Amino acid sequence: VTLIGEVPADLALRRDGAQTGDDVWISGATGEAALALAHLSGRIELAEPFRPRCIERLEAPEPRVDLGGRLRGLANSAIDVSDGFAGDLMHILERSGVSARVRYESLPRCAALANLGDPGLEQRCVLSGGDDYELVFTASATRRNDVERLARELKLPLACTGTVLEGEGILEILDPSGRPLPAAGGFDHFKQH
Repeated sequence: VTLIGEVPADLALRRDGAQTGDDVWISGATGEAALALAHLSGRIELAEPFRPRCIERLEAPEPRVDLGGRLRGLANSAIDVSDGFAGDLMHILERSGVSARVRYESLPRCAALANLGDPGLEQRCVLSGGDDYELVFTASATRRNDVERLARELKLPLACTGTVLEGEGILEILDPSGRPLPAAGGFDHFKQH
């Protein structure tokens, strides 16, 4: 274990603080690092205008340190997207003893995904692709204006994607017609890949 800093008492952004009724938020967009990995492993050919940005997101991610610091006292829980949006949000839900419903269409997408033409791959990148290091966090719905103000101050897109619900560790992701999508997970460090 390496200790690299300190957090003021009672202000750590933890996985176990999500509360029923919280909004579920994400910074930026997910999927670019996963697209770069698919390109570099020869599974897809990324078009030139998108390739450099996606590879940069994979090889030199920009952690949301400023956002994390500003979420102290505002967010109830948070995690970075290292293993995929769905998988990392599940870590929050499981540790907090709650569930969530997310609207797939509300998840931000990068331009490379919009031009991909493969809905299945897009969905896997957005929901399960890791290494984006965006932040997924929950905050009381009463603090929505504060989160939106923070997004403007940091000039960083923050999208409200869903709601925390009662229940234990269930993540429901709805398609545009309101039907649940098949379960999506993230990278599992304890499974053989």
